[in-house]
Amino acid sequence: MSISGILIAAAIVGGTGLFIGIFLGISGKKFAVEVDEREEAVLGVLPGNNCGGCGFAGCSGLAAAIVKGEAEVGACPVGGSPVAAQIGEIMGVAAGDQERQVAFVKCAGTCEKAQDQYKYQGIEDCIMVNMMQDGGPKGCSYGCLGFGTCVKACPFDAIHIIDGIAVVDKEKCKACGKCIAACPKHLIELIPYDQKTFVQCNSNAKGKALMDVCLVGCIGCRLCEKNCETNAITVTNFLAHIDIDASKCTNCGICADKCPRKIIIPRKIPLTS
Repeated sequence: MSISGILIAAAIVGGTGLFIGIFLGISGKKFAVEVDEREEAVLGVLPGNNCGGCGFAGCSGLAAAIVKGEAEVGACPVGGSPVAAQIGEIMGVAAGDQERQVAFVKCAGTCEKAQDQYKYQGIEDCIMVNMMQDGGPKGCSYGCLGFGTCVKACPFDAIHIIDGIAVVDKEKCKACGKCIAACPKHLIELIPYDQKTFVQCNSNAKGKALMDVCLVGCIGCRLCEKNCETNAITVTNFLAHIDIDASKCTNCGICADKCPRKIIIPRKIPLTS
């Protein structure tokens, strides 16, 4: 190839590159999407876990929603009050009080307290096990299966299987809700961090049926309900439930004292092994 041919080819390639560069530059300016500076500022103070606990697709989705007024400044469960306060300053609004919440597993059916109906051998995944006969090998079809699907779902290492049931480390828990979504038995719920009284059961089985398979499950006897002075605890479908949202519970412990099954816990339970 002659020198002139090489020069012509180089000129064509260079010219093409220059044209594309200019075209992209003009297009970038013409079709650029303006981003609210507050959105970038909010994103900068969010923790960046992208856990989805806020209900949006990651931290960027939440930041955009806050700026548009589609989410509260305290919508990030991981950041809690400190992050809410910073976002409030950016948005020029008061963050208000943010009550810390943690996940709680409503099952006390450990290996010693709950019976198994058969031996399961297969994939160690609660969703898979839940599709087996009778909803899994555990005698109580409402109880924790203990195969750790919630453990795998938690991005903060805040939940572990201890003695056959899932247990939450409340100091690590960020209330992102990943474990709640992962549990096929719907055993996990969010409760206030400072709440001291819990009903550690999720069974709706009748008394005798439950007692045949679990030593500690709620039998719906209503003794707790009858003795609660603030009407904070009610029994529905053979299961006691404390109305935490209405702030009726004073953590007095009377319901726990009256419970013959000792399934109501009037104190902060040990949440780590």
